[in-house]
Amino acid sequence: MILKSYIIEQNINSLAQYKMILFYGENQGIKKEFKDNLKTIHKNKEVLNLFQEEIIKAKDFLINEISSQSLFGEKKLIFINEANDKILNILEELNEYIQEDRIFLFGDVLDKKSKLRSYFEKSKEHASVACYQDNEIGLKKIISNKLAGYSGIDNQTINLIIQSSGLDRGKIYNEIEKIKNCFKEKKIEIEKLENLLNLKTNDDFSQLKDEAIKGNKFNTNKLLSETIFQTENSVYYLNSINQRINKLNDIENLKHKEKNLDTIINQLKPPVFWKDKPILIEQSKKWNKKRLQEILKKTYNAEIELKSNSMIRKDLLLKMLILDLCSTANFS
Repeated sequence: MILKSYIIEQNINSLAQYKMILFYGENQGIKKEFKDNLKTIHKNKEVLNLFQEEIIKAKDFLINEISSQSLFGEKKLIFINEANDKILNILEELNEYIQEDRIFLFGDVLDKKSKLRSYFEKSKEHASVACYQDNEIGLKKIISNKLAGYSGIDNQTINLIIQSSGLDRGKIYNEIEKIKNCFKEKKIEIEKLENLLNLKTNDDFSQLKDEAIKGNKFNTNKLLSETIFQTENSVYYLNSINQRINKLNDIENLKHKEKNLDTIINQLKPPVFWKDKPILIEQSKKWNKKRLQEILKKTYNAEIELKSNSMIRKDLLLKMLILDLCSTANFS
């Protein structure tokens, strides 16, 4: 069964009728929100938070867990993270053991050829929820709702928050929490907001990222020595790179239908900001499908390092990734 994410946002309790639910897509923010809301409505249940790889290594663990719950009447909330096609055989075997228990899987982007995605979409007792990237209109509504009652909220302040987030819902939630902690009297001042959101730092990084993706070695090296990397913004920096690489990948996917880059970019969703359009055109000329897939693997590995290794020098990791971007853009 295919379910729309915006419908589930309005009524997450509607998922109760399905045995297993798959959330997949690039929108990490909305997937985290779904997970948090599920924990809230099942607050009396113990949470079992697992990763696909550990389940594959111990194939009988999940089946034994579900079976023992059924025998003793103990219900748990089961999350399976980083799900992809590799777990499908285990899920098919597990299906007959599920009674009142519910299992929620969270995966990254799954294309239409994905066997896992197809299994959930065609099933009547399971559900699939695609979590695509938010658009600017949707994020503006979220900000307006979360900051209702605050004075000083207008188009300018909302655009500043969106600019600092890189259209990342998770980042926006973090920024909103910072705003609530800073402006206790619910009166937002534009200058304080700009300092709070580190917009100058983010602008510097955006320029560095763009020059690296263009393959401009001179500007990349110059900006690399000038840009200050804020450790707490490491995930934002990585998301910013990924968004641009994914945008270039979208362009490559459309090139077999349309050769004119200007026309292709006008078709992209969400729409490209007018000031980014010439930059995107220039970058697209430097990249092809193979190079984009190579750099996406490197950004994926960098993300794992950032999130799993607390001892790593995050600024050095990001600088090496920037240099890899610039070098890959110049491959002949």
